[in-house]
Amino acid sequence: MSLDAAAVAKIARLARIRLTKEEEEILAAELNGVIGWVEQLQEVDTEGVEPLTSVVGARQRLRPDAVEHTTGREDVLANAPEPISGFYTVPKVVE
Repeated sequence: MSLDAAAVAKIARLARIRLTKEEEEILAAELNGVIGWVEQLQEVDTEGVEPLTSVVGARQRLRPDAVEHTTGREDVLANAPEPISGFYTVPKVVE
């Protein structure tokens, strides 16, 4: 498969991309290079090769989802400049 400048111009028009004639020629050459690489990959013999789902054969170790340490409300609000009724207060930003 090969793309020429006319095909690149049509693709660019469909994608709503404005290209000059020089850019169309350059992109046609670059896209043909990419298509060539894909065609090379099609030639690789993959018979008997299982699809790869992960590069690591190990499973992820997960820790138990348990609460180990909690901070009390008084400790959290100790650094608040003006706590009111056990909550942080912030400046009003919407009028």
